[in-house]
Amino acid sequence: MAVDLHSVQHAVDVENLDVIVLGAGVSGLVSAAILAGQGYQNIRLIDEYHHIGGNHIHWSSNGYSFDVGSLIFQDDSPLLTHFPELLPLYVPIKPRWGRLTPQGKISTYPISWRDDIVGAGAVGVIRILSSVIYARLFQRHMRNAREFARYWMGDYLLRRSGLESYMCRFYGVSPDKIDIELAKKRMLWISEHGSITNLVRRLCSRAPAGPRNRQLARPQAGFDLLYGVARQSLEQRGVTFELGAQMSKIEKVDNGFNVHLGDRVLFASRLISTIPLERMKALCALQSDRRLETITLISLFFSFYGERGFDQSVFYNFSHQGAWKRLTVYSDFYGRVDGREYFGVEVIADQIGGSVANAEADFRTHLGANKLFRGDLRLEGSKILTNAYPIYSQGAAYHAAEAIRALRALGIESFGRHGAFNYQPTARVSTLDAEAALGFKRML
Repeated sequence: MAVDLHSVQHAVDVENLDVIVLGAGVSGLVSAAILAGQGYQNIRLIDEYHHIGGNHIHWSSNGYSFDVGSLIFQDDSPLLTHFPELLPLYVPIKPRWGRLTPQGKISTYPISWRDDIVGAGAVGVIRILSSVIYARLFQRHMRNAREFARYWMGDYLLRRSGLESYMCRFYGVSPDKIDIELAKKRMLWISEHGSITNLVRRLCSRAPAGPRNRQLARPQAGFDLLYGVARQSLEQRGVTFELGAQMSKIEKVDNGFNVHLGDRVLFASRLISTIPLERMKALCALQSDRRLETITLISLFFSFYGERGFDQSVFYNFSHQGAWKRLTVYSDFYGRVDGREYFGVEVIADQIGGSVANAEADFRTHLGANKLFRGDLRLEGSKILTNAYPIYSQGAAYHAAEAIRALRALGIESFGRHGAFNYQPTARVSTLDAEAALGFKRML
């Protein structure tokens, strides 16, 4: 039901704006930059966090500098189209990606011809090929993420490679409970890396020549420095910020929207949301029969002196044991501190009882079983992050689309990782998504 703006103005003071953007993560920052370029004069970017950058968060202590998660950028990212000032701040890196296999080997990520197929032996290779042929002939109907992966890899390779176990850690639920439509967006790489045909093709082809983009890490000082520059750039274009905001409700009025912040009201004729759909539904008092769930992520921050047991900077757990899903060695990017390496470990909270102590104990036990990080391993700190990314349980795609349609019916534009319940693994994807949503035309 529409609310009369004039009646609200009699009760409290209303600040008039052209556009309100909810969420100051990458999607929100890019949206504000695009809108400013389109001629909007009075833009307010609002976030309930006290910082900008959304879930791009760092944690520092005693000279160590960790990310919450594992965040790597590229020098050809479209984000730099909107904020070219960021490029000199990044740290060029040369990361390598690896994984721990169910056989306890250090191998290539995400799959290895040598270790996963040839290493299975003659009988194993026959089982791999047989299961792939069987899946292609008799298991074409794909209802969930497990069946999608099985179609391309077959049951035997899916388990032998450890991908099935990693999928459980990443998605937070069993692969046979993962919505097929949402999972396909995150799992298209399986058809490229996991299919036997493509593995053979890559084995026989030469590596492509020519320049590649440079991999980058955020500045050692943290994301505050990086996105502080983006904020200054936006402020010069007339964008204002409201951080640590306490939003109580959003009302549709005849010619726009009222956003209530305590005893203040902000009015704008256009409202864009990049915040979690469930939060937006609550603010707009939208009812639904199902709640969209998100991952709560525990990050453990360690320092270490000794033999870590692998060379890669980003290392995934594809084994059948251990709750941790990925670790990133930040000392490979920024250098050691007093001779000690340091790294961050990601664990899905629900898979370890939501406890940092449980996560640490499980991680140490798994390291011991696989002879990794032999030496002095010290926990420096931890961070629990809610709403890290969507859980793609079955039916989630439909209910997310339903929520977005309800917001659109009010005139609210909702997109991004959280605003569209759409996992976006990089700032590149978040930028392109915001550009598409707002009609940004990229120069060729």
